[in-house]
Amino acid sequence: MKKIFYMDTETTGLDPKLNDVIQLAYLIEIDGEIKEEGNLFVQPFSYENISLEALEVNKRTIEEIKTYPTPIDVYKHLHSILNKYINRYNKFDKFIPCGYNVRFDIDFLQSFFLKNNDKWFGAFFDYHFIDPMPIINVLNYKGSINLVNAKLITACENFGIKIDAHDALSDIKAARELMQRIMKEYLK
Repeated sequence: MKKIFYMDTETTGLDPKLNDVIQLAYLIEIDGEIKEEGNLFVQPFSYENISLEALEVNKRTIEEIKTYPTPIDVYKHLHSILNKYINRYNKFDKFIPCGYNVRFDIDFLQSFFLKNNDKWFGAFFDYHFIDPMPIINVLNYKGSINLVNAKLITACENFGIKIDAHDALSDIKAARELMQRIMKEYLK
């Protein structure tokens, strides 16, 4: 059984130890079928380390993120969702994380777990991950596609995929569609 956790985060900066997740969007896919979709907004653990540049990119304000649920409430909610699909005591039952430049999101989500005093991120998520970005880079290098950069929005425009960039839910839906198109067109 293939269990994929497509994810994208919006954050208060670029350092997962210093900055925090303020939006986590996810799609849970099991054997090719979307079982659940979520879009969680969360207050940061710290308001002192917020990058104003990050908020500009995310199109958020400090006043807006103060209205989001607390980190512990979002963590408990996310944990209950993960428990619906994964037996965390079975080392072979894990989600494979997937997303565009997903290592960034994995690091932030793992940090979110740690900041909620949970060191068992690996009970739910495999250390392997799927990321269309390196494939895009290879296709671009090979000349199969011609992109000016490796940004998700640029790759999506090349494949005719709609996206509202820097909204985590839109980004993850676009990344999933991008991965499916790449597999269909180039990885037969």
